[in-house]
Amino acid sequence: MKLTDLNTRGGIGANSLLIEIGRFTFLIDAGLNPKATGLEGIPDFSLIRDRHIDFAILTHCHLDHLGSFPVFLREHPETNVFMSQPTHSLAERMLHNSVNVMSRQREEKHIPEYPLFTHSELDRIGPRFMPIIFGQKKKMRIENDELELTLFPSGHIPGAAAVEITHKHRSIFFTGDVLFDNQKILPGAKFPAKHYDTIVTETTHGAKPAPEGKDRNSEIERLTSSISKVIQRGGSVLVPVFALGRMQEVLTILQKAIKAKKIPKCPVFGAGLGMDIANYFDMIARKTGLVKFNRNIIKDLKLKNPPRKLKPGRDVPIPGIYILGSGMLVERTPSYNTAASLLGHHHNAIFFVGYCDPDTPGGKLLETKAGDNFLFETLEYQTPVRVEIEKLEMSGHAGREDLLEFALQATPRAIVLTHGDQDARDWFMDPLLEEAPKINVTDPKPLQEYQI
Repeated sequence: MKLTDLNTRGGIGANSLLIEIGRFTFLIDAGLNPKATGLEGIPDFSLIRDRHIDFAILTHCHLDHLGSFPVFLREHPETNVFMSQPTHSLAERMLHNSVNVMSRQREEKHIPEYPLFTHSELDRIGPRFMPIIFGQKKKMRIENDELELTLFPSGHIPGAAAVEITHKHRSIFFTGDVLFDNQKILPGAKFPAKHYDTIVTETTHGAKPAPEGKDRNSEIERLTSSISKVIQRGGSVLVPVFALGRMQEVLTILQKAIKAKKIPKCPVFGAGLGMDIANYFDMIARKTGLVKFNRNIIKDLKLKNPPRKLKPGRDVPIPGIYILGSGMLVERTPSYNTAASLLGHHHNAIFFVGYCDPDTPGGKLLETKAGDNFLFETLEYQTPVRVEIEKLEMSGHAGREDLLEFALQATPRAIVLTHGDQDARDWFMDPLLEEAPKINVTDPKPLQEYQI
């Protein structure tokens, strides 16, 4: 097998792997780097511009895996993209939202390349997105060569898939983004326990040891207990969330906690793309049973739209629980604007339940000490940090020990490290060399071809 990482910056971002095996050439993912702008944020498709790509696979709908597919498909008009059924339901919706965001950024940030694709272009490529049922083998043939493709649920978000490729007597397993723990709306990954010749694994949390004495259930209990204390003292809670998966999980947690009287009844506010995604999850749950979410959760919470005209520094007019996008407090989002209202008041709280890039406002706020000033740049507003701030360990990615255990139990001949910053990938090297020195471990550099 030949493998080339088309993500020009390496690490996590514009995720895209070019795979060649036998007569088959295919792509796994075509993402968009959220930290880059314009064409700098896409994979380097120039390496495959003049090549025939037999098919592509989308592992899940986060934009760092999905966001550049329209650009890729524009240059490869005969290529189809395979994905799970839930991902098939979500992909076009997420891409249409991306067009809206890029169109707004074109005006606000003066990025002439945006949008990288249009709504009408998405409508044209939609028929080339092909759903596959989890666990069902899909056979493909080129002349006398045959390849078998199977998707397995990887637990990360609804629809997220790991990929098994069988070619002749060789089997290769791509973990994709994976979480083995159960979420409130989604079971954890349950991968086949068998031998694979090659494991291509994500390494997102390689640099992060497992939090001592904490697991997902205990962190959920801590979240509900902390929210309850804030509401009882008359404050408001902001939970910044990612629209796809995390918002629906937090809403489910709240509904169960309020029903069990672990949190006092109070106004609950929700806004952003995640509210629309909730409708999709309801549909996916009814059609496939692969998601545990329904619209009754929103009805039970009597979810309200948040106040529209908030003034930085002036507390929100109605105390309550605010479940708002974006998860990293990105500028000009509901969570960013609401944080500017809450931050200067002692009785309020902001609870982060997902990863925050250090360069985002959310990441910067987590590094700001109580009492120090925090600047909301786009609002031209600065205030001392007076709210209670907590970071909950509720990641959508597996811990490094779990990933290592899965990789080693497969007794592979080779392991490829992907989807992780360099320090995260480096951590895997030592235990692999110590426990399985005969395994060939590859940390691919961007745009270099590797024979695996």
